[in-house]
Amino acid sequence: MTEHRIVTVYIDFKSPYAYLAKDEAYALERDLAVRLRWLPYILDIPQFLGSAMLGADGQVIEESRNAHQWRRVRYSYMDCRRQARKIGLTIRGTQKIWDSSNAAAGMLFALKQGDGVFRRYQDIVFERFWRRELDIEDVSVIAAVLTEVGCDAGSFPDWAEEGRAEVAAVSRAAEAIGVFGVPTFVLDGEIFWGREHLPDIRAMIAHAIAP
Repeated sequence: MTEHRIVTVYIDFKSPYAYLAKDEAYALERDLAVRLRWLPYILDIPQFLGSAMLGADGQVIEESRNAHQWRRVRYSYMDCRRQARKIGLTIRGTQKIWDSSNAAAGMLFALKQGDGVFRRYQDIVFERFWRRELDIEDVSVIAAVLTEVGCDAGSFPDWAEEGRAEVAAVSRAAEAIGVFGVPTFVLDGEIFWGREHLPDIRAMIAHAIAP
């Protein structure tokens, strides 16, 4: 029997690139002798891209972002929407920089319920958030999603603070090994940032198990 390789996957729900990588990562586990280990990594977006808030009409009402950062942000969303169209996903630009720690705590909560529950949770949170249909900062909203996917989520609101602390600890541990963005994949201690590296990871695993 082939031993399954472990690929650690770091994501943040407020990253459109992590959303785009999700199903490709699922395929890795479906097609090869791989187990995915999903973990949260909370991006500090203002640290490297500044911050901004948009009104309902799309106009900037608050910002701390230079011209270079604005060009990077606009390109990133344009590129993500272009890639999303290829696979039938909807990505709408966000109106502010969200605190995704409660959604990440929900991720850890769902993981404890098993892979099937976790995947349903992850799929719903990503899809609805990027359609602007889900408030990932609201503990009660996250608890409702957990209930929807089959969790006994009654304890989640009280556990959320502990969950956020666990998320922070996981993020700091990720940084200690060199993680700085998402999606990041770790295979045998080697770090790969970005979904474009999934073919390389697939080839490495396939080569290792070839007769």
